[in-house]
Amino acid sequence: MNNHNDPFTEAQREGLYRAIFERRDVRSQFLPDPIPDDVLARILKAAHHAPSVGFMQPWDFIVIDSLPVREQVLASFDEENAKAAENYTGERKETYRSLKLQGIIESPINLCITCDRSRGGPHVLGRNSIMEMDLFSTCLAVQNLWLSARAEGIGVGWVSILDQDRLSDILQLPEQVYPLAYLCLGYVSEFLGQPELQAKGWRSRLPLEELVHGNGWGKPLDQVGLSEQLKKH
Repeated sequence: MNNHNDPFTEAQREGLYRAIFERRDVRSQFLPDPIPDDVLARILKAAHHAPSVGFMQPWDFIVIDSLPVREQVLASFDEENAKAAENYTGERKETYRSLKLQGIIESPINLCITCDRSRGGPHVLGRNSIMEMDLFSTCLAVQNLWLSARAEGIGVGWVSILDQDRLSDILQLPEQVYPLAYLCLGYVSEFLGQPELQAKGWRSRLPLEELVHGNGWGKPLDQVGLSEQLKKH
């Protein structure tokens, strides 16, 4: 076992960056193969080791393999997706309707990561000024899970087109618990070479050098070397 103070080896660094760059929001490539319990436990443990404000650890994990429960969630998705399609017109609307935006039934496991906004009591260290820090912390748990799942060869898809109140009713959540992320998990036939929305022309990745500012919004970087490196990435 490595000493916690040891630097990462080159192979370890490459593995981390590979997981980051090859992570995908999976909708269409799920296989029916079950996720072994030990693998699911590992990625849940990785999620549970995310940082959190005041170490409040506001997350819970609801593992969903019940078909009737997932059918209720899918019905909510279908209703909300129909509403979302009305935001677009013409060719854009047809493109939207052609997109596969969920794998609720196709994936072997659904997972809802929730945020208990009351955990830790009314005064959580570090949360006095920014009350949403518990939500941000739970997002870090989602990202930990997503990257560890990719390292295990498991795809993850975040279904965001849901009515959160309806989802709370379906999952019987307490009032103070917010359903932050509804995820589909499973092995996949392939991990796409680029994000699906990018491949289908919905959006392109923004140039990194246009998003990095120096000492204030819209100001150029003083570090010429960094500016040149950003252009390469």
